[in-house]
Amino acid sequence: MNIILLGPPGAGKGTQARTLVEERDMVQLSTGDMLREAKDSGTEMGKIVADVMARGALVTDEIVIGLIREKLATVKASGFIFDGFPRTLAQADALGELLEAEGQTLDAVIEMRVDDAALVARIVARSTCGSCGEVYNDNTRPIPADGKCSNCGGTEFKRRADDNEESLRTRLMEYYKQTSPLIGYYYAKEMLSRVDGLAEIEAVQSEIRTVLDT
Repeated sequence: MNIILLGPPGAGKGTQARTLVEERDMVQLSTGDMLREAKDSGTEMGKIVADVMARGALVTDEIVIGLIREKLATVKASGFIFDGFPRTLAQADALGELLEAEGQTLDAVIEMRVDDAALVARIVARSTCGSCGEVYNDNTRPIPADGKCSNCGGTEFKRRADDNEESLRTRLMEYYKQTSPLIGYYYAKEMLSRVDGLAEIEAVQSEIRTVLDT
């Protein structure tokens, strides 16, 4: 089963992807993670990525598709979760063509819907474990009183420098301009399902399970 998680920055895509990885033996394909991994891999594609990043140039759609192609061919899993890709209609077309060429299908597209004001309020209070990435929130899920991550026991926590209201609203605008057309694209293909991205983590997990098991 291959799925796409759609939603603006901070909607919780990464958190939900980790649950799917644990529960369903799926593999999360995050564009940022793939690029960082490729840059240090020493492979031919990795050398191309390293050169592009060293020059400060934009990574092309062709490079990202090439990295995804490598993952589909070499990683054994029950399915893939596309997180952060596609971002545009052109990328959606390219991904569809790649999956078809590899004899695979896209089985579900899940939009994690949010209210912008509530999302901003949530994200500016967010921090993550520096060891495992577990997410905490000053208001709804504070760091444990003993100062240790409840997931891995780590003691270092961090906040993203751009987790402030001005930066978040800029990132949201970029999302709506570039990525929101995908909602109509996949709706027209009768592949789109929606969940409440601002619900409690367990409630979102339950909604996603229902989508995938239907």
